[in-house]
Amino acid sequence: MRRAFGRQRSVDTDVLVIGSGAGGSVAALELAAAGRQVTVLEEGPRADTAALAAASPAENMRNLYRNGGLTPVLGTPTIVYGEGRAVGGTTLVNGGLLWEPPPALLARWAAVSGIDGYRAADLAPHLKTVSARLGPIVQQHGDGGANRDSRLLAVGADRLGWRWQHARRVVQGCLHRNRCTTGCPSGAKQSMAVSYLPRAEALGAHIRPDTRVLRLLHDGRTVHGALATGPDGARTEYRARSVFLAAGPLGTPGLLQRSRIQQRRAGRDLALHVNLRTVARFPERVAAHDGTIFTAQLKEFGDRGILVMPSNVSRGALAAALAGRDPAEVTQYLDDYDRLGVYTTQVRLHGTATVRALPGGGLLLLRHNMTAVDHGALVEAFRIGSRLLLAAGADQLTPPVSSAPPLSTMAEVEEFCRRVRPGDWELVSVHGMASARMAQAERGGVCDERGRPYGFEGLRVCDASVLPGVTGISPQGTIMAFAHEITARFIEDGEPTA
Repeated sequence: MRRAFGRQRSVDTDVLVIGSGAGGSVAALELAAAGRQVTVLEEGPRADTAALAAASPAENMRNLYRNGGLTPVLGTPTIVYGEGRAVGGTTLVNGGLLWEPPPALLARWAAVSGIDGYRAADLAPHLKTVSARLGPIVQQHGDGGANRDSRLLAVGADRLGWRWQHARRVVQGCLHRNRCTTGCPSGAKQSMAVSYLPRAEALGAHIRPDTRVLRLLHDGRTVHGALATGPDGARTEYRARSVFLAAGPLGTPGLLQRSRIQQRRAGRDLALHVNLRTVARFPERVAAHDGTIFTAQLKEFGDRGILVMPSNVSRGALAAALAGRDPAEVTQYLDDYDRLGVYTTQVRLHGTATVRALPGGGLLLLRHNMTAVDHGALVEAFRIGSRLLLAAGADQLTPPVSSAPPLSTMAEVEEFCRRVRPGDWELVSVHGMASARMAQAERGGVCDERGRPYGFEGLRVCDASVLPGVTGISPQGTIMAFAHEITARFIEDGEPTA
């Protein structure tokens, strides 16, 4: 039921879901399937497959990412953070990877957080449901020599005796268009926008895009809705019996702080994966733009939080990776475009970042505290990636440090590793977690075992921010499994409906 009073409106709903990414979409579908009246609020726009295909990658980058994919995490060095801001959340613009969380990781989280019920056996039924709905496949290299950059990674790993693995991706009929991170133009990638959310809508859920939540409404103990602005700028009070918060690892702690809910703890410990981007030149034609995001990933050092994989290559993406270098140097790289591959080495940081909501709007201030241990991990990760690419046949490597010259031998790599300083790195991150983590209160937790922020009823957190720690792998599968469990517990508790 809606009532209008000038520019102030009100909407009643049974359950309000804030955010439509991996966590929010799970809550929306499961709650709608349980017969609940569900309203989903999404800050970003809605773009169907036709719209994604019609727009250029640059246009989609501007429209579908928060701050155009250039959110700064201040520190030494500044890290560029990217996350989706659209219906489907980051699943609309990620690589479609779906890895299951390792049992040892879940057991470690249980020990550290003091919270049980999220071990491998507990999440297995949910992961089975996710797989059945999204249809993950083992992504092969493709026909006609496509994904040459991934094939070369596999060659290098085999020569070194290192373990690699084909990507496990949620795609149906991938056409290898190489636009995964700016929105799949064929609809092959099973993002939340083409999978969970349409099913939720078929069961009666309502999705409201271009709607930014200003704060959660509560009486100091029970959350009963949210105040938001829509595309017309008018404010709407959404009144709900229950609220599921899934605004992402930045948005969720920011909204909790603005709403004076766990404001001292929320956002205090944002965990990150960071990416080193290395440009590798090969003697032969690679044509890395011909293919999908990647079809092979080095797993040999996964237990140390280090993964290596190719990344999407386009002339624009290459120029962005080289933005700090001399224009004449960038021109030379563009001349060698068909011989280049860009490789991402993902590193799990030990130090954390903070998220702080600034007064007067929805702006956030992010700062990180990268430790000496983290710098050592980055050096070792670059050394591993360089050894792999040289073994694959690369004749030149360009490290993610603008002041560094290209490298051609392991001796030059070792000299670079000896000289590089923490502030030299040019780092990117697309995976944030644990900014409103689930743990016992005395262990620094923001949320309890049901995803409820301590001291409040009527609110569940069910996105990456609630994870107890950093995954070390692409986190979508883990996020969705936790969201399924949190939502299932809510339904089993039999909380009142409208």
